[in-house]
Amino acid sequence: MTVHLIMWIVFWAVIAAALFVDLVVMQHHHGKVSIKEASCMVAAWIALAVLFGGAVWLTLGQGKALEFFTGYVIEYSLSIDNMFVFIMIFSYFAVPAEHQPKVLIWGILGAVLMRFLFIFIGVQLITKFTFMIYIFGALLIYTAVKMITHDDDSFDPSQNPALKALKKIMPLKDNYHGENFFIKEAGKMFATPLFATVLVIETSDLIFAIDSIPAVLSITHDTFIVYTSNIFAIIGLRSLYFLLAGMAGKFEYLKYGIAAVLVFVGAKMLISHFYHVPTAWSLLVIVLILSAAVLASVLHKKKKNETLN
Repeated sequence: MTVHLIMWIVFWAVIAAALFVDLVVMQHHHGKVSIKEASCMVAAWIALAVLFGGAVWLTLGQGKALEFFTGYVIEYSLSIDNMFVFIMIFSYFAVPAEHQPKVLIWGILGAVLMRFLFIFIGVQLITKFTFMIYIFGALLIYTAVKMITHDDDSFDPSQNPALKALKKIMPLKDNYHGENFFIKEAGKMFATPLFATVLVIETSDLIFAIDSIPAVLSITHDTFIVYTSNIFAIIGLRSLYFLLAGMAGKFEYLKYGIAAVLVFVGAKMLISHFYHVPTAWSLLVIVLILSAAVLASVLHKKKKNETLN
């Protein structure tokens, strides 16, 4: 049995156990999670990723571990932007707090499956068609520009193509019916707002997968590293959602930091055939960019509060 195979087995065992614990804890809270509780859970997920990265270091070497941590930081930062979209989707559909964990479960499971598919396709494309790295790099820079110029308030879930298609296929109820996705009335089947929410969430996952997979492929083409760093960033999204929902608006410069990261990794892909940026330097640059964005947000918030007082 090879070291890689052993690490795959360890990875799936850890993910399965962690997801079971997370689902039990979240269901116990019924969607009512304080910022303190969410912070503790987010810290636990990050600690788990760090421990796994340490295991990668011990078994596969320092280089692979640095690739894992860099990929994890990139994917986690992109997940933060994803969660802000989730917050707007939940607000649009007025999803009751007790139903939000179930929607997030489906969102995470869908993301896990889509990441596996997109990672496999992405690695194969870059391996067989080297020019694809330039397309992926340009896509990331385009995404960064779109992120900066896009007005968050203009996001309208009602314009989601999947939701429009659903309304053409099946009538949509206006009110919730517990945790049911579908109900039958007078012999006619209706979709509930809960199903519509899951549909829009999954569509958002698809879009974010298209953006995030090229980002981590700028660091490594190793399928194991790409997939594990992605999944560790994804599985703790429910805790991250409740943390960000309670802190929305406190990090207004964060999206600029995330956009800067996308520009950096996109540029890194565009020059990859002429100059290789060491993984350690990539990790340092990404951490510094995100730290600067968070610090700027905190200082701006503090200055704004002092002005109001």
